[in-house]
Amino acid sequence: MSDSLDRALALVRDALLDADGLVRAVASGRRRAAAPSWRRVEARWVDLKAGRHLQLTSYDATQAHTGNHAIGPEAARAVDALLAEPFGSWHVETATHTHQVRVSKRDEAFVSSKARAEPVEVEHRHDRTKDRRLADDDPVWQALGLADAHGRVKPSRQAKYRQVEEFLRLLDTVVTEAQAAGHLRHPTVDDPLRVVDLGCGNAYLTIAAQRFLVEVRGLPVTVTGVDVREQSRQRNADVAAGLGLDASFVAGTIAEAVVEPAPEVVLALHACDTATDDALARAVAWRSPVVLAAPCCHHDVATQLRRGPTPAAYAELVRHGILRERLADTLTDGLRSSLMRLQGYRVDVVQFVESKHTPRNTMLRAVRTGVVPDGVRDDYDALVGEWHLRPALAGLLGVSGS
Repeated sequence: MSDSLDRALALVRDALLDADGLVRAVASGRRRAAAPSWRRVEARWVDLKAGRHLQLTSYDATQAHTGNHAIGPEAARAVDALLAEPFGSWHVETATHTHQVRVSKRDEAFVSSKARAEPVEVEHRHDRTKDRRLADDDPVWQALGLADAHGRVKPSRQAKYRQVEEFLRLLDTVVTEAQAAGHLRHPTVDDPLRVVDLGCGNAYLTIAAQRFLVEVRGLPVTVTGVDVREQSRQRNADVAAGLGLDASFVAGTIAEAVVEPAPEVVLALHACDTATDDALARAVAWRSPVVLAAPCCHHDVATQLRRGPTPAAYAELVRHGILRERLADTLTDGLRSSLMRLQGYRVDVVQFVESKHTPRNTMLRAVRTGVVPDGVRDDYDALVGEWHLRPALAGLLGVSGS
């Protein structure tokens, strides 16, 4: 272990064991020579009936595992075991500071520490089971029409409320990890983080994202919403102004709307059919470091499956309409993932929200690393060649067929 990494982990250890000052810590990523046991671990102190405990929530590929460790030697042992894992980055928030630790390929640590303008109050309640990114009584919910005059979420708007909350959770994760890995810069008041929501509609995500990133994460952020309808632009601008948010809105298509300067975080929730491809293509053209896209319908590939020849081994998958539609969904998003990887993005396809809240619950989460893995082009060519497909995104990106 290098001296710099030793010192960095000592800084993290001190913060983790500060039962009064730790707000939250997140370990993620991997080092060059080894991978940790968990994809991601979150740490915070909570007050239980048995006293204050360090709560570690560890995520594997499919679920979360939570363990509570009593203050004192037990918590210290848990922290030492966690620090022994070869995580590539740490994001640590305390009442007074924010620390970012990134481990290089040579196991050297780069540390960025910033003091908060004002100390924040540390929340230790264990009954924070809902773990909302925005408080239930935040005025943004009422302004968006999701809550009533008393701040209670309307029964008829519970599904949309859940969608927005889950989107904020994913946004929080990807921004934290991208910054820790050095793929997304740390904004300043003079140069805020630029976020765009393409096909924003009623701007639920646009406004909630700005509110969360600024008020909860403490990041200087400016957001822009793009929608084809002028009526939506005016309505959204009025809502944002009423909340005092640094948000602007543009009327125009995803493909042609003018957004300057180029955004660093691109959002697109349920843009219909090839509108998602338009959003991904614009993100690539802007070289945006972070992209979150939740596709909607997949008519384009479904039509090609109906009209084109089917590989003999897969005839039963396109014989029935419902299976053909599901296959079109899978092929479309799989090909989008491959095409984004060809543009130097690391892509995860994850569940956006439970299916009971929306049947369109797939999320493409992409971070621009500049690295194109070996074999991606061969796999892409084989897939489109076997199914005789012409993905809309390939045309927008200028990627020719095999």
